[in-house]
Amino acid sequence: MDCFATRRDRVRRTLARHHADAVLVTNFTNVTYLTGFTGDDSYLLVDEQGEVVLSDPRYTTQLDEQCPGVEVCIRPPGTTMLDALKRVVAARKTRRLAVEGQSMTVGLRDDIAATLPQVKLATTNALVEHFRQVKDRHEVAAIRQAVYMAQKGFDALRAALQRERTEKDLADELEFAMRRFGARDRAFASIVAAGPRAALPHATTTLAPIGKNDFVLVDWGAHGGLYRSDLTRVLVTGKISPKLKKIYKVVLDAQLAAIEAIRPGVVCEDVDAVARRLITKAGFGRQFGHGLGHGIGLDIHEGPRLAVGSRVILRPGMVVTVEPGIYLPGWGGVRIEDDVLVTRAGYEVLTSVPKRLDESIVALA
Repeated sequence: MDCFATRRDRVRRTLARHHADAVLVTNFTNVTYLTGFTGDDSYLLVDEQGEVVLSDPRYTTQLDEQCPGVEVCIRPPGTTMLDALKRVVAARKTRRLAVEGQSMTVGLRDDIAATLPQVKLATTNALVEHFRQVKDRHEVAAIRQAVYMAQKGFDALRAALQRERTEKDLADELEFAMRRFGARDRAFASIVAAGPRAALPHATTTLAPIGKNDFVLVDWGAHGGLYRSDLTRVLVTGKISPKLKKIYKVVLDAQLAAIEAIRPGVVCEDVDAVARRLITKAGFGRQFGHGLGHGIGLDIHEGPRLAVGSRVILRPGMVVTVEPGIYLPGWGGVRIEDDVLVTRAGYEVLTSVPKRLDESIVALA
């Protein structure tokens, strides 16, 4: 049985728990996870009889190539997805339909209810997303490949770093290099933030040159086709001040300690607490205002979350980022991020970009 059929079977086994005859998957990313189909504007219905993809004529050939053996309902031009859903539900005699509460708009749910007045709707809570938290070997291999693409891109950026180049120019260089090494796209909008702008955790690139700033924060990742990677490093482009040296050490120590805490059975917020205690003890607790990390996969942000209040228990196969940071407005910020696989014995760091302070120095004229 292929991995997609196995995933659909997991969903199928939840039908009784949701008191449903079928599950309607409307989140396009979840449809991809369950079928391998990479198009959009398509739904998947899973029931005891099997499964059927609801789509339109644009994707007829693509569905045949990517989802062999899966039943497909192609809606004719001039009809809607709701028309196709009504036809499929009637043919399969569905009376109780589970829908995706977290990714469905209220408007769509109301439209489905109006279209299927004889069908009782049940709302699920992150049904497919729960399964997506634990990656199988195919997914881990794809994330490894996305890490490789990202790291090759970073090598190119580091080699191209010059004071007259702008943040945007360097981000473009990074993203082009990742594509040259096989990436379909960037995993998210790359961050290249020089000096004081590194104090913005989600800084957008500008046309300002690197100039005489002493450091540059780079947060980037590759979209490998389906799966993604996510890394952050700080490159030293000038003088290592006592302040930079101190803050960098606090962040790196916190990150290394948190990674060491990762293993099966550990609660996610407890890993966050390891890093947060060290940063707070150093006097920077208020300057670490985000969670320690998040899951990565088909989406750049998915479960589980390493954060205060996250009671999810780590399991082998989960892949998370570990990215503590300290941000001081007017001065800048330091964040160090790696992608970490939870293994049966503990953890494996998938990323290997050097991160000691002395390894992060780039000599610029």
